[in-house]
Amino acid sequence: MHGQELAEEIARRKGEKPSPGTIYPALKSLREMGFISSDEKIGKAIVYTLTERGKNALRISKRMFIRTFLGVFP
Repeated sequence: MHGQELAEEIARRKGEKPSPGTIYPALKSLREMGFISSDEKIGKAIVYTLTERGKNALRISKRMFIRTFLGVFP
């Protein structure tokens, strides 16, 4: 997805669309940490993709979230 698509997906899921001043610095940090890559371009838009490191981090984060919050919600 490119930045605008990510912002729209976050808005769809959370009800509030993040501003470009929020989304692009976050994407830059994720890229610098090696969790995403930004090799492909569609027109002027940069397309971001999870790297293997990012996929592993996501998998671990999901497990930690489930362990922490399982049973908290009825």
